[in-house]
Amino acid sequence: MPRLSAEARHTVRFTLNGRPVAGQAAPRTLLSDFLRHEIGATGTHVGCEHGVCGACTVDVDGMLTRACMTLAVQVEGCAIRTVEGLAPAPDRLSVLQAAFRRHHALQCGFCTAGILMSLDVFLKAEPDPSEEAVRDLLSGHLCRCTGYTPIVRAALEAAAELRDAQGEPAHA
Repeated sequence: MPRLSAEARHTVRFTLNGRPVAGQAAPRTLLSDFLRHEIGATGTHVGCEHGVCGACTVDVDGMLTRACMTLAVQVEGCAIRTVEGLAPAPDRLSVLQAAFRRHHALQCGFCTAGILMSLDVFLKAEPDPSEEAVRDLLSGHLCRCTGYTPIVRAALEAAAELRDAQGEPAHA
């Protein structure tokens, strides 16, 4: 990677939710700020700005990433998925989003985008999670409204629905 000037803005190019995007960023611009203010993808929320609350979680090349702890210039050439990329169509929710709706797994909604992103990646890797595994994943996210129970129920229901759609048997 070429040496960056601390004063200059640099063009950052990557794929966002399946489409190429580019914008200008100073070397110290955080990915969370770049997504929201330069690209206009406002679904990624900024909570603590210290990587603790999980509200800013995005998928960068298949890895969960705290956007408030990542510089925009670090994602040059990467594939990024944000909460805006979860729904299969503008008028349809993903299986996970629909389960959240059915279980009222969000209230104020501030933490929801990060939780959905974490669960989306997690359920792809672990299609038949235990309640304990879901709760363990959620330990990296702060939610002050729901008490987590509806989130856990929604995640387990979505996992079952996704397994059924794939024809996979549940583990014993």
